[in-house]
Amino acid sequence: MSRSQHDLARGQFGPQAGAYVTSEVHAAGADLERLSRLAAALRPARALDLGAGGGHVAYALAPHAGEVVACDLSPEMIAAVAAEAGRRALTNISGTVAPAERLPFADAHFDCVASRFSAHHWSDLSRGLGEARRVLRRGGTAVFIDVVAPSAAAWDTHLQAVELLRDPSHARDYRTAEWTALLERAGFRIEAIQAWRLRMDFASWTRRIGTPPDAVAAIRSLQTGAAETTKAYFAIEADGSFELDVAGFQATAV
Repeated sequence: MSRSQHDLARGQFGPQAGAYVTSEVHAAGADLERLSRLAAALRPARALDLGAGGGHVAYALAPHAGEVVACDLSPEMIAAVAAEAGRRALTNISGTVAPAERLPFADAHFDCVASRFSAHHWSDLSRGLGEARRVLRRGGTAVFIDVVAPSAAAWDTHLQAVELLRDPSHARDYRTAEWTALLERAGFRIEAIQAWRLRMDFASWTRRIGTPPDAVAAIRSLQTGAAETTKAYFAIEADGSFELDVAGFQATAV
């Protein structure tokens, strides 16, 4: 039986839903604090956490929004978000199971759309951004946060290879220039771009998604066999831990 990109993502993330709720990398960060401050300034009536995963964007938005919808491809993820929202007494969070490329919401339904560490799994980034723009009202605010690929071809190839070995549902980490072009094409005006680096602890990075031992060994082989410039760029450590480039794009629907 053939498997789609969506099937791969559901198969990878469903069994690991609880791990993404508790993941330190996903549950904290200055970017989440910035999202919370932005939501406090915007006070959206309706906000969308697109590709919600463990729901950390929804938890950051909820205290400042009338309603937050956590949308994810995985039913298990949405169930985990509902349970955690209940534990936190965030009664204005609801869940919807849907892919980013086919959102079941009316045009201009939301005042704010935010997505964090999700887009590199989407089967079609252009279509997903188009859907985000469709469901966001004109003048509404969107924030997209994701790993971004370096501009050097060798480093880009290394990143995509280790990402795919770790998680077969990985589609692509896009370069900043690709993001800006696709956002503008989808009908967004970019207001700000913030860039930072994120250290990934190798053991937890592979354990969280359930990477099998042979794939872990393959990643380590790529790391140890990489050119010194590649090792330096990703700050690869003796245990395989390394650093990623991350960017946050704040945009307005035009």
